[in-house]
Amino acid sequence: MKKKYFKSLLLTTGLIIGLSASIHSDAYAATHTVAKGDTLYKISMAYNTSVSNIMVANNLKNYDLYVGQVINIPDVKYTVQAGDTLYKISQKYNISLFNLRQANNIWTDYIYVGQVLDIPLLPADIAEEKPVAASAPVVNYTAQELDLLARLIMAEAESQPYEAKVAVGSVVVNRVKSGLFAPTISGVINQNINGYYQFTPVENGWIKRPANEDCIKAAKEALSGVDTTKGALFYYDDSSTNQWILSKPVAIQYGRMIFAY
Repeated sequence: MKKKYFKSLLLTTGLIIGLSASIHSDAYAATHTVAKGDTLYKISMAYNTSVSNIMVANNLKNYDLYVGQVINIPDVKYTVQAGDTLYKISQKYNISLFNLRQANNIWTDYIYVGQVLDIPLLPADIAEEKPVAASAPVVNYTAQELDLLARLIMAEAESQPYEAKVAVGSVVVNRVKSGLFAPTISGVINQNINGYYQFTPVENGWIKRPANEDCIKAAKEALSGVDTTKGALFYYDDSSTNQWILSKPVAIQYGRMIFAY
């Protein structure tokens, strides 16, 4: 009984220590050896973490990787917020509810605000099978359209996480593929429906600013077929009061940007 109590005490103490999405600088949950075609986004998706967490854990100053590089994967924890459920948290991190329960030894639906949960990493064999790119063919685009998309990303998500930058590009690509909007990248970005431009930076001129390196990389990932939005066709920031856009089903949120169907 004493051994069981002591083990339980250790587990409880471990849960209390840590902050939401915190990283332990002296301990890592796993390591990943970079293979050809890997990007920080693909690695983050495979291990249920974020690009920013990986960059901090490895003291990376940019998004460049080389084959054979060993990347430390941070141990990710999540602090329960008001309104959270285990199911919502599992969906947030794209893991199964069972794996979340198993990692935290929680077999009821009771969780409380402030509780710290371990977010389990995806096993390597499952991660390799997980699709990180859209199954549909990549859309055709020109060098000018790559630049245009990168500038849109710059205007819309310059201060947002890298995942949000890719997601802006994903929305444009998804619109091209949908058949509901213009059939080209430039057509979608410059589209005017019933007198309204679809993207504010086209109307106010912010899209004319040159894109930085991160936004260009994000545009290339989106155009390669990577979709961080799970098929979203719209996006807006968390300050929006537009009831039409707010009524649309939410796909995912990165930083202050919300992506919807």
